[in-house]
Amino acid sequence: MPHAMRKFHLLIALAIVCLDRVSKLAIAKSISLHESIQVLPGFFRITHVENRGAAFGLFADSPSEWKIAVLVLFSIVALVIVSALLWRNSHSMSTTGVGLALILGGALGNLWDRLVSGRVVDFLLFYIGQYQWPAFNVADSAIVVGAGLLVFEILFSKSPAQEKSA
Repeated sequence: MPHAMRKFHLLIALAIVCLDRVSKLAIAKSISLHESIQVLPGFFRITHVENRGAAFGLFADSPSEWKIAVLVLFSIVALVIVSALLWRNSHSMSTTGVGLALILGGALGNLWDRLVSGRVVDFLLFYIGQYQWPAFNVADSAIVVGAGLLVFEILFSKSPAQEKSA
């Protein structure tokens, strides 16, 4: 059973990487850099921006020549940790395993961009009036959903002692 779950978790991660790559390539091919397509007026646009920083554009304006190397190194360390946790937690179908698989796929998707071009393509832009969330992509979405699942599991799962007393 653990091998079947590991395959399932790796399939989730691979699906995220593929969906991320296809979506970023489609955006780069069909929308010029800094151009947008209005989807829901006053709320959502598909846009083409490139992020040379970390999540949500953090450190994007940093002139440091080490920025990309540090971001790549941080991503690799995170991938090793997530992979180890996923390997240990892949004995059954769980929220933790799915969350870790989503994080793994998202991290691999963004690492791919950083290694190939030194930047990440972002294209989903939500806003209300003058307030907007930084543009993001499929990989970012998978990481956030995966982290949300882990937080949910931590906050709401019962420990073995609680399950026995229930």
